[in-house]
Amino acid sequence: MLLNQAFGAIAQFMERGGDVLYMILAVTFIMWVLIIERMWYFTLEFKKQKQRVVDAWEQRHERKSWYAHKIRTAMISEINNNLTSGVSMIKTLVAVCPLVGLLGTVTGMIEVFDVMASQGSSNARAMAAGVSKATIPTMAGMVAALSGVFLSTYIERRAARESERLEDSLTMDH
Repeated sequence: MLLNQAFGAIAQFMERGGDVLYMILAVTFIMWVLIIERMWYFTLEFKKQKQRVVDAWEQRHERKSWYAHKIRTAMISEINNNLTSGVSMIKTLVAVCPLVGLLGTVTGMIEVFDVMASQGSSNARAMAAGVSKATIPTMAGMVAALSGVFLSTYIERRAARESERLEDSLTMDH
């Protein structure tokens, strides 16, 4: 019963916001899939990769030569690439969400102007649908972007922090 009411409210919201809301929903879905994948990577995969690199480094007999430094740098770069994989795409999708919302604003305002051109500005009820399609996508795009901003910043900072920790753990003194 409650679930049906929730789906009904969501369907009504999507109808009032217009087709642009489906685009925002798709962009947000992709952004959240990438965010969850990054969280999954940090939680499970990164620890295995870090341990593999640290073990490989510790098994080296010689760690002070120029050649050893280059191997260490390559190991760190490989992990850095894995840590930051997908972060730029997440940040791009965060930036795209408000722009898609603005597209909804423009299409909604075009609908309002069409109503004004055909029926005049005295019919507020006819213009309400266009105003709704102009404002709801903007709000939805901003909310979707805000949800991604916090986590993309967190992911970026965590990647930098984990990279520094890895560098510190690959000691060159023995």
